[in-house]
Amino acid sequence: MKPIRIIVGLGNPGRDYAETRHNVGFMVLDRLAAHFGAVWKLDKARKAELASGPGVLLVKPQTFMNSSGESVGPLMRYFKFDPEQVFVIYDDISFPVGTMRLRAGGSAGGHNGMKSLIAHLGTEKFPRLRVGISAPGQKQMVSHVLGKFAPDERPLLEEALLRSAAATITALTEGFDAAANKFNIRKEKKQKEKTQQPQEEKPAEAAPDVVG
Repeated sequence: MKPIRIIVGLGNPGRDYAETRHNVGFMVLDRLAAHFGAVWKLDKARKAELASGPGVLLVKPQTFMNSSGESVGPLMRYFKFDPEQVFVIYDDISFPVGTMRLRAGGSAGGHNGMKSLIAHLGTEKFPRLRVGISAPGQKQMVSHVLGKFAPDERPLLEEALLRSAAATITALTEGFDAAANKFNIRKEKKQKEKTQQPQEEKPAEAAPDVVG
């Protein structure tokens, strides 16, 4: 896999959407920018807020979530990068708050921002990091993803954001595979525990990993 050159955080611009579940991609990028000492600048022509890290461009599309690809696709082609050099961070209802997961590619899984990116990048084969925001339960999907985190979720969220930033930095410095091996430990731990169970016990099968 080629080195990562663009890190994209998905979200919606504006105060009304700040700190909502759908904006965890923006939140991780803010922590990365702070770590790198990078300053955000609005680039209207690119339809994005941009900041420069060491050998990498941080991107927060300002097109609104469902049209994220309209910003990222042209930006990727302008710098003549390949899709596999575009690392995307976004929210995922498949995982509980406090968790994150790296994956080298896959479908949009119903996420409209990812649908737009896949359409404009022309492939599903680009690395991504999914940050859990929990399933909506009895809530409607829109009100859930555009709602803010409950007070008791904030500590878990902050842990996941910091962990996601650390995983992204590892992907930059050591490569994506190294980051996945280091930070996708919860799944590996479950698999290890399952193999260590006595044979006479027959635990229920785990639910399949859902791409989102």
